[in-house]
Amino acid sequence: MDKKPGTSKDAADKLVKNIRRKTRQTYSAEEKIRLVLAGLRGEESISALCRREGISESLYYSWSKEFLEAGKRRLSGDTARQATSPEVKELRSEAMALKECVADLTLENRLLKKSMTGAGEFEE
Repeated sequence: MDKKPGTSKDAADKLVKNIRRKTRQTYSAEEKIRLVLAGLRGEESISALCRREGISESLYYSWSKEFLEAGKRRLSGDTARQATSPEVKELRSEAMALKECVADLTLENRLLKKSMTGAGEFEE
């Protein structure tokens, strides 16, 4: 058999990586906020908090940075937010309806101008 050495090890590594990826814990926004606020309170060290919650310190610090940046943006008056998919669809349909209305009014205006000039040429 022509098996390359290390092929089974590569397959095993890929399998382990996929298992880790699929079993990775995801944290909701509320959980992240709870952890960041617990760290900011200072009742226990960041390393102890991270150890207890099973997260790395670098992950905690990245969440903390995002949390503080979001607060800074909010306090500085930057309240823009991402539109949701239903909002985008509604806005697109409204824009299309308005474009059709403008097209109808433009056509009606041209027809009225033609009927007033008689010959069909525009007076400007």
